[in-house]
Parts: sequence; structure tokens; C-alpha cells
Amino acid sequence: MKQYKAYLIDLDGTMYKGNEKIDGAAQFIEYLNKHQIPHLFVTNNSTKEPSEVAEKLKVMGIDATADEVVTSALATAEYIADEQPGASVYMLGGTGLEKALTQHHLKIKDDEFVDYVVIGLDEAVTYEKLATATLGVRNGAKFISTNKDVSIPKERGFLPGNGAITSVVSVSTGVEPTFIGKPEPIIMNKALEILGLDCSEVAMIGDLYDTDILSGINVNVDTIHVQTGVSTLDDVNQKAIPPTYSFKDLNEVIKELEV
Repeated sequence: MKQYKAYLIDLDGTMYKGNEKIDGAAQFIEYLNKHQIPHLFVTNNSTKEPSEVAEKLKVMGIDATADEVVTSALATAEYIADEQPGASVYMLGGTGLEKALTQHHLKIKDDEFVDYVVIGLDEAVTYEKLATATLGVRNGAKFISTNKDVSIPKERGFLPGNGAITSVVSVSTGVEPTFIGKPEPIIMNKALEILGLDCSEVAMIGDLYDTDILSGINVNVDTIHVQTGVSTLDDVNQKAIPPTYSFKDLNEVIKELEV
């Protein structure tokens, strides 16, 4: 396997599975830190702040800091702030998205007369919130969604994800949003910008083909599929563009790097 200068790493299904540890995850990060190899955790979760994501990793025995975490909320806020500094925003979502927007000096409003409508996963979504978002888009606000995941794994099973919530506004208005998170290039380009490396020097590691592996393919980054989550080896091998590598787990990746 090629030796890369840095890695972009998925979380659920790669570093942990829900609240369960995945063997090899902590060891892999320990290996990267020992060899001073930069890495970023790239997540479509917009509800948590980077510090909260890092804290969960630490609970799982994985060494992580907030500045090693790139969330879809952070990438969304930076995208809007770059495009229109100080813009007004109507948002659906959690504290992670709210804090990211305010930290980037964007004005959060509670009505439909805004520059942007942003939808992130909102577990307290109501008809009124969806109605305001819909009216905002109809009024000409730019429509942004943190990520297109239609379902998310929870203890009870697969529950509606942000893509499902976004679709209500999209179907009602006939307007497709700009998606920020994986597999879209926006979040990946942000992560590459932070690393300051060329795409040929970086690999994306993840378990799910349709988000993690495609996110790497979409920005010409080599991909390392781990068979510890959703997509099986058979699944990825049947794709038109399979991952660059596929391994049973991250322990196998360490063995390859030590050759």
C-alpha cells in the first residue's frame, strides 16, 4: 500500500459503531500520532461541535482534539461566510450548526426573510419550522443542506436523516439545495485546504461506499475501505469505481504501513 502524507477519516463504522469500540481504530490513530502523520476526522454530523466529537472519540479510547475534526456544520458555515460575509440565515438544526454559523459572524433569524435557508439534522423539527424554511426558499433565499444522508443509525434502528428532512422543503419548492457534506466535494476540499496537501498525497478512510468512498473519488483522493461498518467487500467490488484498497479493519492497514 502507498504511504500517504495524511489521512481523512470517517467516524461511525470506521472509528466506532454507535457506542461500541471498533478494534484497530485507537491503534491506528496511535500509529499516526507516533509517526507524526496528520489526519482529520470528517463527519456529516452537524448536531455536534468539534469539541464534542473529539470528546466522544476520547471516551472510545481514541486520541483526538477539536482542531482535528471537520463537521458538515463547520464546512457549511465557512461556505456561506466565504460566499456572502455577514449573511442572514434561517436554520433547522442543532447546537453544532448554530454555533458554527454564529462563530462565522452569520446572522441567525427566526423568519423567512433571509439570504440563506440552511437545513441540518433537527431532532425537534416541526411543521412550522419546515413551513418557514419553505417560504424562505420561495422568497429567493439560497438553499443549503449540511448533508444528504436519508437515514442515520440509532439504537432503535435506522431513523430519518438530514436528507429526509431536506427533501420536504425540496419537494415543496421544487428547488434542489447545495449539499455540503460527504460525498460532496465542498467538505472534502475544506479538509484538504486545512491539511495544505495535494489530493495525491492524501487518502480517505471509511466504511460506507456512498458517502465515504465516493467523497474521496469525487476529489481524486485515493480511498481505503474498511469492512467494519455498512458496506461489505462484495458491495464495494461491484461498484463501477471500487475503492483503491479494502481491508478487514484498521489493524490490517497498520500492518501494510509497517511493511
